Amino acid sequence: MILTCLTRSRTLLRLALPITAALVLVACGSTPPDETAQWSADKLYAEAKDEMSTGNYERAARLLERLEGRAAGTPLAQQAQIERAYVLYKTGEKAQALSVLERFIKLHPSSPGLDYAMYLHGLVNFNDNLGILGSLSRQDLSERDQQASRDAFQSFKQLVDQFPNSVYAEDARQRMNYIVNSLAAYEVHVARYYFRRGAYVAAANRAQQTVQEFQTSPSAEEALFIMVQSYDKLGLTQLRDDAARVLTKNFPDSRFAAQGLTTRQRAWWQFW
Repeated sequence: MILTCLTRSRTLLRLALPITAALVLVACGSTPPDETAQWSADKLYAEAKDEMSTGNYERAARLLERLEGRAAGTPLAQQAQIERAYVLYKTGEKAQALSVLERFIKLHPSSPGLDYAMYLHGLVNFNDNLGILGSLSRQDLSERDQQASRDAFQSFKQLVDQFPNSVYAEDARQRMNYIVNSLAAYEVHVARYYFRRGAYVAAANRAQQTVQEFQTSPSAEEALFIMVQSYDKLGLTQLRDDAARVLTKNFPDSRFAAQGLTTRQRAWWQFW
């Protein structure tokens, strides 16, 4: 009886194996063929550029990724890597775009496209935090990620320092100035918040930090005024008078002294 059962089991197993193999083959056959398998690197790049021009960034990213692997070790592969970072950025894949750019900058320090990679690295962070629409909105600056601003500044600074004559350098300089003013405005925003809630020590310290780090920013005027007001509330007359002298010397027509801190309703980035 036992032998009969074993014989039947072996028979069923022999029958099952071909069926299983056939099912595997059918499953493999259902995978759509790769239409780019026989394409040359130049054709892959041309197709990717066409997709980019029509706004089909997702397919362009896939084509550029294939091109990067197929043309490995060539200038075309480097170009594909940079352009893939750009299309990832355009599709909102910030983290992936930054990862691709950081890898490019690390692996290709002598590439002709290095300045653009640095510029794009800064641009991804800049637009993530400081885009035009964002600056016109009523979003509170304290709700934004200031680290993105600092990362963007460092990327632009690296570009300007290393490639001062790059075609991207002037735009990078303008964005750096914008970032500095934005960061200074954020610090003043926080100092103003502390002052209005009676945290005068915190307000004075934050305002002082603004003056020290962003002396040339328009926000330095209000920072000095917050220092004067905060030291006055704390009864620190010497520090108050020192801050007042600096404010008067640098901003003799300061509008803050006339209107008072508590009457200021709109932040620098609000236009209505």
